[in-house]
Amino acid sequence: MTQRSVLALLFDEVQSLDVTGPVEVFAGAAVQAGDPGAYRIRTASLDGAPVRTSSGLTLVPDTALADGPAPHTLLVPGGRGTRNPDPRLTGWLRENAPRAERLVSVCTGALLLAGAGLLDGRRATTHWALSDHLARTYPAVEVDPDPIYVRDGNVATSAGVTAGIDLALALVEEDLGRDTALAVARHLVVFLRRPGNQAQFSAQLAAQTARRTPLREVQQWITEHPEDDLSVQALAGRALLSPRHFARAFHSETGTTPGRYVERVRLEHARRLLEDSADGIEEISRACGYGTPEAMRRAFVKTLGTPPAEYRRRFRAPVQPQPAH
Repeated sequence: MTQRSVLALLFDEVQSLDVTGPVEVFAGAAVQAGDPGAYRIRTASLDGAPVRTSSGLTLVPDTALADGPAPHTLLVPGGRGTRNPDPRLTGWLRENAPRAERLVSVCTGALLLAGAGLLDGRRATTHWALSDHLARTYPAVEVDPDPIYVRDGNVATSAGVTAGIDLALALVEEDLGRDTALAVARHLVVFLRRPGNQAQFSAQLAAQTARRTPLREVQQWITEHPEDDLSVQALAGRALLSPRHFARAFHSETGTTPGRYVERVRLEHARRLLEDSADGIEEISRACGYGTPEAMRRAFVKTLGTPPAEYRRRFRAPVQPQPAH
C-alpha cells in the first residue's frame, strides 16, 4: 500500500484541535486499513522547539521545518498565531509548500497560505468570523465563506476547527476508500461525512436566537415540525401576533425573514434524510414540507445546484453497525 507522509505545521498560539483532529483521522485510517504505514505523520515547528497552543497546551514537534523532505500532505492549522505570524514561517511556506503534493489548511491556517501567496487565484474558505478579513486582506483569493471545506486543485481549505476533521475524512476516503473513512468516523463518533458544500452554520445557528419567548418558541417549532403549515399566517398565530407584526419582529430579532428561515430548515432536514435514511424522495419531500418531489427538486437545484437524487448518490453514508475499537 502507498505510504503518504503528512507534515503538520506547529507554531505558537496554534489551535490544538486544528492539529489533533486531522492527525487523529489520518492515524485512525492507518489502523482501520490494517496498514500502520499508510500515513507517516510528523509535526514540525520553525526551529524544532516546543510550541504553546492557544489553549495553553504544549506540543513537542518531531523536527524542525528545515529538516526532512517535502511531505505528500502539508497540514497548516489555524489559531491566534496566524494573525501576526513569524515572517520566517510565511517565507518557509512560500518556498517549500508548493513542493507538497497536497496542501491542506484548517480554519485560519488559510491566512498563512494566503500570506505566502499560495491561494492567489484560488477559491478558498476559512472560519466564518475571518472570511471578510481574508477577502479584504488578500483580494486575489476567491473567498467563499459558506462551505465547511473547499478544494481547488491540490489545495484544500477548511472552515472553523472541527471542519478540519471533515476535510481529513474526505481525504482518507479519496486515498483509502469509503469503508476506511467510514470506520474512522464511527470510531471518532462523528458524521461521515459532511459534504464540503454544507454550510458552516445550521439554520438555527445561522439565524440569531430571538429575544422574545414567543418568537424563540416559533423557531423551535419550525425546526421540529418542518412538514407543517409554516406560512407567516400560521406562525404568527402561534406567536399570538398579527402576520405583519410577526414578520417584522421575526426579521428584527433573527436577522432573516420567516420564509427564508423555513426554507433553510426544510432544506437542512431534507439533506439529513437523504444522507442518513433509506426513505424515498417522495416520502422525504412530504416529511420536509415540500409536498411534492418537484418542489423539493427546485429547492435543491436553486440552493445546491444539484437535484435530490444526485445529492443522495454523492453524499449518502450507509449505516452499518460496527464494534468500537
